[in-house]
Amino acid sequence: MSFIGNFQIPTNTLDLFIRSVDISSYLPGRVRLYSNNLIGNTELEAQIQSQLGAFAEIDSVQTNVTSGSILILYTPERLRQNADLRKVEEYIMTHARRK
Repeated sequence: MSFIGNFQIPTNTLDLFIRSVDISSYLPGRVRLYSNNLIGNTELEAQIQSQLGAFAEIDSVQTNVTSGSILILYTPERLRQNADLRKVEEYIMTHARRK
């Protein structure tokens, strides 16, 4: 992510993804996201599973095409060793509806 003044500009696919979903809740090690685009969309579900599942720092990605839910489970200390994922977690912490 880059900044122009106080304006944050997504700089990679992960930044774009996290800004395209509703961040429902955050606890260290557990994030729940929602996307209306995921509802009934098994192709998008496969892409999310593949792309997020490719990160060794993420333990589990569970999706539900009925509700549009994405549950991400991870070990905080391990995830934070990846600078990009650490930045995403920091963004999630400040934008989650429930903490």
